[in-house]
Amino acid sequence: MSASATTWAAGDYPAMARRLMPVAEAVVATASIQPDDRVVDVATGTGNAAILAAQYGARTVGVDLEPALLELARRRAADDGLKVDFRVGDASRLPLPDDSADVVLSVFGVMYVNDHDAAARELSRVCAPSGRVLLTAWTPGCLLPAMGQVLGRYLPPPPAAGAPPSRWGDPEQVGRLLAAADLRITSAVVHRLELSFAGADAATSLLIDSAGHVVAERDRLVAQRRWEALRADLRSFVVDHAVVDGARFRLGLEYLLLTAAPASAVTA
Repeated sequence: MSASATTWAAGDYPAMARRLMPVAEAVVATASIQPDDRVVDVATGTGNAAILAAQYGARTVGVDLEPALLELARRRAADDGLKVDFRVGDASRLPLPDDSADVVLSVFGVMYVNDHDAAARELSRVCAPSGRVLLTAWTPGCLLPAMGQVLGRYLPPPPAAGAPPSRWGDPEQVGRLLAAADLRITSAVVHRLELSFAGADAATSLLIDSAGHVVAERDRLVAQRRWEALRADLRSFVVDHAVVDGARFRLGLEYLLLTAAPASAVTA
């Protein structure tokens, strides 16, 4: 496997990516991708949305900072007999020319870029004048952003200048962010993804093991004798937020799916 460049490869992120596949399917279906459309999947991770777009016959590029995840994405595409151009790149400095995409996608990806303004400008820059941008992000206060508050007691603080990723899941906030980059929201719908588990321990393990930024701090927290405290706190959080229905232990994750277009196309 390729050497890691970020903490995204420190944990078992592919396990979470598999659980998020229904969201990628919803995004690609909403995008109404046609054969030969030029599609860019920003912060593609293991390639969920990029691979689905390629299945529609799109000429697809997937961009991500993490080479180890891109290696998995390339393997998945090859196994499916699909041609996808996976490139290492930063969402705030996409390695693509202007107006190079008919459809720009990002499924829980661009929301994690430190410089939100730069990322929004890049989405706009690579989107063709007649193109569209489709994004998903966790809504403020939903399970994963709330989980961040629990983990925050154990992890290093985020970058001082960084805005919360869930800003992208608030229609008003992300609307202002995109408007500054000359993009206008044409549709914004809140959806819910439910994850089922055998029980609280299984849910806790997935949330920890798939979070590279948490796994990367394990040795430090073990040395400080705080690792088990983190697990216990997160398990309590999971129990508080779960719905138990017989043998099913379910966690609901709320997210915003938005579509935007260049302002000139919306106002014309």
